Amino acid sequence: MKKWDKTGMPDLSGKVAVVTGANSGLGFEVTKGLASKGARVVMGCRSLEKGGPASEQIRKEVPDASLTVIKLDLADLSTVRDFSLRCKKDYSSIDILCNNAGVMQAPKGQTIDGFETHLGINHFGHFALTGLLMDTLLNAQSSRVVTVSSNAHKMGSIDFNDLDLNGRYSRTSAYARSKLANLLFTYELQRRLERSGSSIISVAAHPGFSATNLQSTGPRMGNGHFWPWLYKVFNNLLAQSAQMGALPILYAATDENVKGGDYIAPDGLGQWRGYPKKTKSNRTSYDEKSARQLWDISTRLTKVQYTGIN
Repeated sequence: MKKWDKTGMPDLSGKVAVVTGANSGLGFEVTKGLASKGARVVMGCRSLEKGGPASEQIRKEVPDASLTVIKLDLADLSTVRDFSLRCKKDYSSIDILCNNAGVMQAPKGQTIDGFETHLGINHFGHFALTGLLMDTLLNAQSSRVVTVSSNAHKMGSIDFNDLDLNGRYSRTSAYARSKLANLLFTYELQRRLERSGSSIISVAAHPGFSATNLQSTGPRMGNGHFWPWLYKVFNNLLAQSAQMGALPILYAATDENVKGGDYIAPDGLGQWRGYPKKTKSNRTSYDEKSARQLWDISTRLTKVQYTGIN
């Protein structure tokens, strides 16, 4: 049976897609893939100085690409709100939202809004963005929210009494917790969409071990030396390309066989690399009680209410 790749993507002419972290790594490849099929892509980028050149690079490979670069810093909810307002001003509907941006292996710290760095950027920022864009997503005939998780979710756990991780801090545990949160959010959003009778679907994807800036940016923060060295070794020996890592996300965002609540991962051994396939995340990620608790806390802390769904 033929493996799925970008040639299996449908025509996306007339569709509007939003991709976070679009100027590098997986986000760059996802943006390029969507644009190559005719989608108008909004590139959410923390740095406009990097976003502009990234869009020009994509246009060199996809000359007719329709791209708009807008500042989006998920560590600052004020820019998340500004970004959503700009999107809603420019587009009456959004067909695809790819919650891709993230941080990994960062030292202990907080976002501007006072959230632990990993949970704040990887989960709270995307929770707020999705909620603020919900009415625009509802305006599309059949839209998708794709949230990028990781195999690391299997090591994650959430202590709702210690979201700031004031106890013993571990870079790995903090990252794993945020990736578990991504899945709890994905499945809870799907349940709420279904109860509301919405045609939007919420799905998750993980890229396997892909060679991107994610493995270097966070580990270098705080004068770290061991983690950057280790990930450099892993990237050289084990990682697949960002182009391959983007395939599960593109499949989740576009393929007609994807259903709400699906989890798309590489098909290779241990899901480290390979072509997209449907699979299951771990049991904890499907815990409805934890998902509801995380949702309620996220609503309260971000002050973002989801309109139009239950």
